[in-house]
Amino acid sequence: MIVHDIRVHPEADRLAREDQLAWKIAEVAADPVEVEPAVSEMIVNRVIDNAAVAIAAINRHPVTSARAQALAHRREGGATVFGLGPDTRVHAEWAAWANGTAVRELDFHDTFLAADYSHPGDNIPAVLAAAQQCGADGSALIRGIATGYEIQVNLVRAICLHKHKVDHVAHLGPSAAAGIGTLLGLPTPVIYQSVQQALHVTTATRQSRKGEISSWKAFAPAHAGKLAVEAVDRAMRGEGAPSPIYEGEDSVIAWMLDGPGARYAVPLPAKGEPKRAILDTYTKEHSAEYQSQALIDLAFRMGKRVTNFADVASILIHTSHHTHYVIGTGSKDPQKFDAHASRETLDHSIMYIVAVALQDGEWHHVRSYLPERAQRPDTVELWRKIATIEDPAWTRRYHAEDPAVKAFGGRIEIVMKDGRVISDELAVANAHSLGATPWARPDYVRKFRTLTEGILDQAEVSRFLQAAENIPHLRTHELAELTVALPKGKLEQAKTKGIFDHS
Repeated sequence: MIVHDIRVHPEADRLAREDQLAWKIAEVAADPVEVEPAVSEMIVNRVIDNAAVAIAAINRHPVTSARAQALAHRREGGATVFGLGPDTRVHAEWAAWANGTAVRELDFHDTFLAADYSHPGDNIPAVLAAAQQCGADGSALIRGIATGYEIQVNLVRAICLHKHKVDHVAHLGPSAAAGIGTLLGLPTPVIYQSVQQALHVTTATRQSRKGEISSWKAFAPAHAGKLAVEAVDRAMRGEGAPSPIYEGEDSVIAWMLDGPGARYAVPLPAKGEPKRAILDTYTKEHSAEYQSQALIDLAFRMGKRVTNFADVASILIHTSHHTHYVIGTGSKDPQKFDAHASRETLDHSIMYIVAVALQDGEWHHVRSYLPERAQRPDTVELWRKIATIEDPAWTRRYHAEDPAVKAFGGRIEIVMKDGRVISDELAVANAHSLGATPWARPDYVRKFRTLTEGILDQAEVSRFLQAAENIPHLRTHELAELTVALPKGKLEQAKTKGIFDHS
């Protein structure tokens, strides 16, 4: 890896494009390095993972809305839409929108946490849509997805967005554009302009993940993917972008991030170096914010030691800065204790999540969020006894570069009314690569089968899994097999209408 020193430059410097971060990203994307077998294998896992969570969410309101918008933009030879067969095609940017929303809706796919947050699987819908519309083969798709993960993960390692209240999809626009550039074999100058355009239009505030969290949380990465497709299209036509997008005196770093004096050390692969970043990412066994995964597993274990939850006096979770301030009491969001809050808010409340996990000993992507579950009086009582605190030791482990030290869990202390203390800790989720039961292909397949049970016909389940496991060998125009179709009559239509429904 080469670590690039990135800082703001005054306009008088006339920073050469070869010295700009967007150009360095484009060089990585244009490097025709082979994808290693382990990386290819993991990409297949994540394509299966994305499809699983998308189908589980297929009839939820935001997903039906996004799908209806996409279907208003049909195109022969375009890209496929989850829920529909390969014969239904829409424009690639709208497929990225609809499929990206379906993937993100349940907050149940892969994650990478470092200086910032990310769900790198959000790259897949945009890259796949472009691949389908442009007639790429499976090998090209694998290369494109590998680039998307590589760029997003390394931006997330180096550049913190959330402390400046910039939403994490600002790293997704450039990574998806770079991934599409690799997919299509575009030259460095074209990818460079694509990356700059994509970043310029995907910077937004983190209000989408604060307060009363709305459906925009699912739409935001899909929107970034859609804008990335459009940015690449414009750059292919010879259009330029604001430059230098990262280092300019009136650009992103200077005014949206750490300011004119900022310096970032951004690692990127050297020329000829394989793109391995996806191997540092991890998916979710439980449908909740990633920073809750280890704490859910820990709560399962600890709940067995509590005979009567009415006898609990208080619960304190010692955890990292990120967990405390984003999904804990450090966020100061009263909605995180609101029994009538939306699903999107509940899955960002570690207090709610731990209360339910302690009591139920299980976590279900539907049942654990039902209003009757959230409003159960004994749960509300327990929930409001839970608080979080930042523990510097857990914060250090969260930011550690050594995978053997890096941790996303914490320590839970349950104080009983009789003074007895039950305490335990867990560093990483069971499903993590260093966890008690690290996930491999059979686990991803099981997740797909579990989440699609009662939704898909078994023949369709088997067909999709066979196609997904054969991605590296799919020929030109066979990528349409990577959609998943519901049986006739099972796919709900949008119950509301908008501008696109009017002819």
